[in-house]
Amino acid sequence: MKDLYALFRHSLAGLRVLVAATLLVGVAYPLAVYGVAAVAAPWQSHGSLVTATGAHTTDADDAVGSALLGQLTDDDRLFYNRPSAAGDGYDPLNSYGSNYGPESPDLIAAIKERKAEIAEREGVDPADVPPDAVTASGSGLDPDISEAYADLQVPRVAAATGLTEDAVRRLVAEHTSGRTWGVLGEPRVNVLELNIAVLAGS
Repeated sequence: MKDLYALFRHSLAGLRVLVAATLLVGVAYPLAVYGVAAVAAPWQSHGSLVTATGAHTTDADDAVGSALLGQLTDDDRLFYNRPSAAGDGYDPLNSYGSNYGPESPDLIAAIKERKAEIAEREGVDPADVPPDAVTASGSGLDPDISEAYADLQVPRVAAATGLTEDAVRRLVAEHTSGRTWGVLGEPRVNVLELNIAVLAGS
């Protein structure tokens, strides 16, 4: 009986620690972090939502998308994102890459097919199609494309919108971000914000 009581007492102590840790780490800490973020960076903490005019918003009802998520399109007036392996494409509930290795026959075939499709769409040689145009990111949600892929699409977007190529290139430049902290990664173009600016200017 004494051993049973000791076991019960130790189990109860463990349960108290579990409840306390759950409340502290699982409830209090996330609420505190969210509260600080909501005050210090409200736009980012609400998902970096963007309206049809390109304005930042925290109201999901006003948003046309998030600056953090790519979007699928088949409109020749718009810039295309990278391919996506997330669900049916850019599904934030199914964020993942294809998991194909660099020598996978399926990946090689997909890249070849994408190159041919993009080359036909943009009126260029398949050899001129940049790597990010034919490969999905690890998350499948990448909102950005390279400067090279954006530049490749400029003539098509200009022809479809009636804008001059110089005007479209200026919009690309305005929505191009440099390397993170000046050293990490490569310059990148946010496609959603760029497309909003293109539609506003056309």
